[in-house]
Amino acid sequence: MSTHAKRPHPRSAHPLRFEILLVPEHVEDRGGASVENSAVRTAVVEATGHTGESGYPIYEGHGLVADIDPGTRTVEALLVDGRELDYGLTALVRELEPGRAGRAGR
Repeated sequence: MSTHAKRPHPRSAHPLRFEILLVPEHVEDRGGASVENSAVRTAVVEATGHTGESGYPIYEGHGLVADIDPGTRTVEALLVDGRELDYGLTALVRELEPGRAGRAGR
């Protein structure tokens, strides 16, 4: 995945920030733990104003660069510290509530 082909993204009503949670795919029963507590890494990402090769807005922050479909909250492309996401991890997106800073960079 390459999000380097940055094209300006028209301003819209899309969220300016999301929280991305990297969660192990194999965890079937979290034993009552929340998804947030099962995440091995979280990061708050902000809109860059550009569009990635996927056609979706690019969000970045704390070592993550993601093309996110703001309509479905789906990560369409993701780099973690400049590399593709490790096998066995899945990326989940959560919209930040107003006034909530998230737990960036965990």
